[in-house]
Amino acid sequence: MVAVTSRPRTTAETSAGLGTPQRRGAPGRRPGVLIIVQNLPVPFDRRVWLECQALRSAGYDVSVVCPKGPGDPSEQIVEGVNLYKYEPHPASSGMASFVVEYLHSFVATARLTLKAWRKRRFDVLQACNPPDIFWPIALAFRVFTKVQFVFDHHDLCPELFESRFEGGSKALGRGLRFLEWCTFKSAHHVISTNDSYRRVAMERGGKPANRVTVVRTGPDPARLCRSEPDSGWLAGRKHLVSYLGVMGPQDGVDLAIRCADHIVHDLSRDDVSFVFVGSGDCFRQLVELRDELGLGDYVEFTGRASDEVVASILSTADVGLCPDPKNPLNDLSTMNKTMEYMAYSVPVVAFDLRETRVSAADAALYAVPNDVRDFAAKVLQVLDDDEFRVAMGERGRQRVVDHLAWSRQMTGYLGVYDAITGRVPSAGRDPTLSGA
Repeated sequence: MVAVTSRPRTTAETSAGLGTPQRRGAPGRRPGVLIIVQNLPVPFDRRVWLECQALRSAGYDVSVVCPKGPGDPSEQIVEGVNLYKYEPHPASSGMASFVVEYLHSFVATARLTLKAWRKRRFDVLQACNPPDIFWPIALAFRVFTKVQFVFDHHDLCPELFESRFEGGSKALGRGLRFLEWCTFKSAHHVISTNDSYRRVAMERGGKPANRVTVVRTGPDPARLCRSEPDSGWLAGRKHLVSYLGVMGPQDGVDLAIRCADHIVHDLSRDDVSFVFVGSGDCFRQLVELRDELGLGDYVEFTGRASDEVVASILSTADVGLCPDPKNPLNDLSTMNKTMEYMAYSVPVVAFDLRETRVSAADAALYAVPNDVRDFAAKVLQVLDDDEFRVAMGERGRQRVVDHLAWSRQMTGYLGVYDAITGRVPSAGRDPTLSGA
């Protein structure tokens, strides 16, 4: 599945195969970690799966509670990680349906957390958001079993609500701020995906600086790298432009389709094909928009695709699209697709967002926020200059290798757990390193 950089094992680890690192109060036992995630199944959730593999490689016993993916069993072991899965609530839209979905997830997660506890005692519970609803489970374990709580902060839920439901209930918005505050206050340590989120944890959540660690969702460049292109994706045209990621209301995929419409119909470019990879709440509406605009011959939707299909598309693509519009959520969020494009040496075109600039630097061209015509102009600027395009792709790949790769983030992540459990880091790993 996902490769994690190997490291030397200590004598204690070697004696038990995967390791028996020492923990305060529990000599000779491998410390256990339970990770809760609601947004995606594991191992489909790339960040969580990288975390699981990092913990396993360091000698921790790892379990996960998450929703099922299609065809998933209720319980399984994948590469040494114990997975407990529940049937997700049927996908729907609207605020009421989200409340029902989250209640369903909370009850199912609480039940499986107790099951995991009975089967394999854990020392640390890590909850990932969205949503910010699992702190009562963590708090109960903290009070009654002394389990430590780590909050892995993936999204700004109040801003996510504002982005999805513009003009929505102010009372509900205040409620989400309260749930976020409770999550921060309950956590022993917060792991933030970027420095903007770290500031939120300290300013809105009141966490001291030494209780917040930045761990970016860096790709693995050994696994994600450009290979032979597949001309089939070009559909007989010269260039391929691709989108990879979730297709929700806040992701701006409709803007990317309108960009394609402007390029094909307004600018009369018949040498560009578009492939959109992924799914989400807006998938059906996006397909309908494509058809309404007469782009059926130019724009292909694959739905969710295997790693092999994604690799084939990104090894062929000339430009990777990041059409996330500027709003309070996106401006402060790190987009995983940006770094995946870069890992595959694909130049990026994005709207000018604060954290996107931090990730991509000069491996992207930045359009005026939410301006479809300027976005399209930047796409064509990359496509029409071969030398510039290749250089951009090479800069992005090098930035991943030098700064953003998961192997460089993993040390800071494991350092949080070593400090919490009292485990001594292995030789060759600097416990003070917290990632790029």
